[in-house]
Amino acid sequence: MNDVGLVTRTSWLLLIHQLPAKPAYARVKVWRRLQALGAVTVKNAVYALPSNEETQEDFAWLAREIVELGGEVLVCEAALVEGLDDQQLTAMFVAARNEDYAKLAKDARELERRLGVEPADAEVPGQVARLHRQLSEVAAIDFFSAAGRDAAEQLITALETRLQERSDAMNLEQDLSATQSSATQSPLMSKVWVTREHVQIDRIASAWLIRRFIDPKARFKFVSGRSYLPRVGEVRFDMFEGEYTHEGDRCTFEVLVGRAGLDDPALAAIGEIIHDIDLKDGKFGREEAAGIRTVMAGIAASQRDDEQRLARGAAVLDDLYESFKAGFPR
Repeated sequence: MNDVGLVTRTSWLLLIHQLPAKPAYARVKVWRRLQALGAVTVKNAVYALPSNEETQEDFAWLAREIVELGGEVLVCEAALVEGLDDQQLTAMFVAARNEDYAKLAKDARELERRLGVEPADAEVPGQVARLHRQLSEVAAIDFFSAAGRDAAEQLITALETRLQERSDAMNLEQDLSATQSSATQSPLMSKVWVTREHVQIDRIASAWLIRRFIDPKARFKFVSGRSYLPRVGEVRFDMFEGEYTHEGDRCTFEVLVGRAGLDDPALAAIGEIIHDIDLKDGKFGREEAAGIRTVMAGIAASQRDDEQRLARGAAVLDDLYESFKAGFPR
């Protein structure tokens, strides 16, 4: 049999949902989450993402939120056959991201104008940092490399360069004071910590937190099912129905820090980064999130074994923790 006429198709995830009329904020909350994930509308209440490990996890968590809000939801993997085709749906994603990049470019030009006005606008540096963060957030959901990214990136980079030159000219320096933080240890010791296989940022960071600050003798077990029933001596994390998992708008790492009573500013800072990467809601606006997201994505892409992902991720987080710890007074 020859392959003439066969077409390679893109695999898509579709989220189909229905929400009750009340509470009224539920629709806005779900819409904002979908926008943050980069989903596009296929039809009313039907949203699409290209299918991969991360988008599957994103839709899984959103589906859980929809159910908690009293709604109904279906997430399925699909290939387009009739009507809308792969090229058209891809174009919808590209158009959405180009709109995002165009707005960033417009805002960057306005900040460039304000930066040239004397006396200098004190709010500009913070707004440039916010633009950089927003660019990183849009790039993270730019699944098909929209052409508008280059122009926005060049404008924002030029702004950062001008700010740095101005800072150097004024000889502005910021001293960081050294500190030592004592780790608080959880009573949960020598447990088998169970989570879903194919670990990503929240599970990698949570495992690092567990082994370094909560349970130094922790062992990890990776399972595929959502309804895994723990055995004696096992604790589930970042899983549906897990003992330690998302609570409200907090990711698993944040929940672990809080419930273990870890009062450590450096861990709180890392928690904000993990939150911004995992939930994609920009709650804390951490500038470091873009770099950590890229590093962790590289680890996941190069390492199929979950233990290797944890080991490589732990090395990154060890260094990040030491960097933050040096910046917080005792």
